Parts: sequence; C-alpha cells; structure tokens
Amino acid sequence: MKERQDVMSSFLEQLPVWDEVEARLLDHAAALIATRGTGGLTIAELSREAGVSRPTIYRRWPGVDEVVRAALLRQTVSILARFSPAISARDEFVDEILDFADAFAADPVFERLLAREPEAFTQYSLERVGSSQRVMLRWLAEAIARGQHGGTVREGDADDMSVMLLLIVQSAVLSHNAVSSLIGAAEWRAELAHAVDGYLRS
Repeated sequence: MKERQDVMSSFLEQLPVWDEVEARLLDHAAALIATRGTGGLTIAELSREAGVSRPTIYRRWPGVDEVVRAALLRQTVSILARFSPAISARDEFVDEILDFADAFAADPVFERLLAREPEAFTQYSLERVGSSQRVMLRWLAEAIARGQHGGTVREGDADDMSVMLLLIVQSAVLSHNAVSSLIGAAEWRAELAHAVDGYLRS
C-alpha cells in the first residue's frame, strides 16, 4: 500500500500548479474558449471578464496563443487529476484510457474544439508536442512501466510506447465526430479498447 501511495504522490507532485491569479485567469480563458472558441479569446476580453488589467495578463503570458496553450494544459491536468496514477494491470489501464478519452471529449473546452474547431485542436494538440501532451505522456509512460513490471504489458521502451499510444487515442478522439455516422458510440469505444489493449498486450 505504501508503494502505491508513493507512486501516486510522485505523479501528482509533478503536475504543474498555478497561483490564485493564474488559476482565475485560465478558468476565465477556458470559459471564453468553450463559449466563443479560440477566436473569441483576446487579451482585452480576458481582461474584462477576469476584472484584471492587461499588464497583469502580459506579465504571465506574452500573448493569446500562450494563454490558449496554458488554458488547455490546465484543462488536461484537471481531467488527469480525476484518475489514479497508480494503475498497473493492463485491463485497468485500458479502462482508464477509455474513461480519459470520454472525459476529454466531454470537457466543454475540448468538446468545442473537437466539434467546431478541429483545426485549432490539431494546431494546439497534434502539430507539436506541448505541455498538455507531455503531461499525458508522463501519465501513460508511468502506467506502461508499472504494467511491464507486473507482467501484463509487453516489453518495450515505455516512453516510446506512450508516444504511439497517445497518437492512437488522440487520433481516434479527433476522428470520432467524422465517423459517427459509420459507427455507434458504444461500438467506437469498444473498438478503441481493442486497439489499445492489443497494442499493450504481450
């Protein structure tokens, strides 16, 4: 039990934290993205919504692009914080990944991007590895390593495997709306589970 608690603490301690002002600004930024899209987020609008001066924002982020990336990171961390960072068995890990995909797609910010701004989702999530992806990769790699130690996940470099696993899940989530007329939600989820389990299985 102590070892499990230590693993959980280790992962949680590595997650980024924000001070009170930053958290409030990013919460307002996320709300603007969810309701108006990335084009509706400007420094001037964020300043008005949060009730702070523009210099207060610029002292933390040089521009809108950085605010968007920080807001997406905060949303990703808030989703990951709901899940156990100490899963080790492959079947439990697959369930966690599918639950994460569901929570990710249902999040108001990511739901907006996936449904109405897929190009923005691609820009901020797939074109280059940013802070959000690195947090997810760390979560995946640590779970893969624990599964390998327990003998339920095949051998391989955990970091390399986490990259491919992230690509599989992100691509499936991004394409979900496009293929919704071809496959039902339950069937999509089941097939993604098979794909993830097959990738991890010895």
